[in-house]
Amino acid sequence: MQNRIDVQETLEQRILETLIQTAQDHLFIVDESGRILAVSPSSAAVYGMSREELCATTVQALESQGVLTPSVSMEVMRTGRSAQLLQRTATGRQVVAEAHPVYWQGRLKCIVSRSMDMTDVRLLQDEYALLQRRFSEHLARGGATPEPAAGLEDLEVRSQVMREVAQLLERVAVTDATVLMLGESGVGKTAFARQLHRWSRRADGAFVDVNCAAIPESLFESEMFGYQPGAFSGAARQGKAGLLEQAHKGTLFLDEIGELPLAMQSKLLKVIQDGSLTRLGDTRTRRVDFRLVVATNQDLAKRVEEGRFRLDLYYRLNVIPVTLPPLRERREDIPGLAERQLARLNRRYGGEKMLHPRVLSELMSNDWPGNVRELENWLERAWLSADEALIGAPAMSAPTMTRPSASEAGQGTVAPQTEPDALAPGQGLKAALDACERQILVSLAATHRTTYALAERLGISQPSVVRKLKRHGIGLNS
Repeated sequence: MQNRIDVQETLEQRILETLIQTAQDHLFIVDESGRILAVSPSSAAVYGMSREELCATTVQALESQGVLTPSVSMEVMRTGRSAQLLQRTATGRQVVAEAHPVYWQGRLKCIVSRSMDMTDVRLLQDEYALLQRRFSEHLARGGATPEPAAGLEDLEVRSQVMREVAQLLERVAVTDATVLMLGESGVGKTAFARQLHRWSRRADGAFVDVNCAAIPESLFESEMFGYQPGAFSGAARQGKAGLLEQAHKGTLFLDEIGELPLAMQSKLLKVIQDGSLTRLGDTRTRRVDFRLVVATNQDLAKRVEEGRFRLDLYYRLNVIPVTLPPLRERREDIPGLAERQLARLNRRYGGEKMLHPRVLSELMSNDWPGNVRELENWLERAWLSADEALIGAPAMSAPTMTRPSASEAGQGTVAPQTEPDALAPGQGLKAALDACERQILVSLAATHRTTYALAERLGISQPSVVRKLKRHGIGLNS
């Protein structure tokens, strides 16, 4: 019996030694007093000391000598909980370090930490920022104004600031660098992500659009990673490829990335690092190759400080940040956006309606807190309620722009006066109710980012909201 225990201990030691020796990340194992027990070979280059030298000292000494600042292991010793922080080394490297306590019989026995070198990512970000600054200085000195990039199928870039955004995206499209789209809800992040895909070498591949806020956390892993037949109760008999696999050789767009659950953040980070994934219920890894584009209207750095977003994932995503300004800061784009939306509506509903010049002037003067999405939704309501071909003509009773009431202002809506006194000729009650339901959904879609928020506002279940949005052809895109 004792011989079997000795063999088991020897096997476990061999496994641990193999993990440490082959780790790509920089692993440290530290005892409860701070003495370093083991480190991975890759740590030597980052911290500027050999493995022997590291194992002959303590984390307290390394921090006091400036070899690493601050020590994540000391943070765990202080709090007794897992910790993650940004660390600088004496060799000039910048790493994301995380550490986890190991308890035995109620006492802290050791700490396992790992760090990932983010210096190359930071250098790429600095180079990108330098190019941005030089480009802006060139324009400030009276340099030639860039022409809109070719092939802008779904974008409107008449304003100077949007021309610059389009030019920047066109330049980075030829690389596989991760792009982080920043901006308020409704500014058009999804449309620009699609255009980035069209410009890229992956244009023939799939563009997989995922709204992280719209997938329940309980279903997130199966939707993202897929599953094998019989992986769980209710799983499809043939299994299913996840959204990550569907984006292979194409572009994966993760909208509302700030809403990604912490557990899924860890799994996504591993896929980004390894380029492989494992379906639920499977033991085989599958290679995936996609260009990652993410978007958010939140302050990710603040969410990192609050412990709601992983620091290491933040640095992996924040390689090429691109900020899309709100519509109130690029009013020159409004006429083109309105013209494009009216063309879509005329095709969709079969008509030749156009805006009265007075209405266009009012559109230009409005702040549009819901941005492009709100503008498009207002135009759709106005199109549907207009009895004549000229929307907003003086002879018409509707639609004209109105200032929102106090309650509407909180929702960021601008509503046309579209209350009918009677049913339209030939219109039945069901059709009128459907039209009213659609109008309500279109209005709320401009100011509610998720189907859960819509469900709460309407007082119905989230699945009901999803079904109604699908039936009316309404999306919640950024």
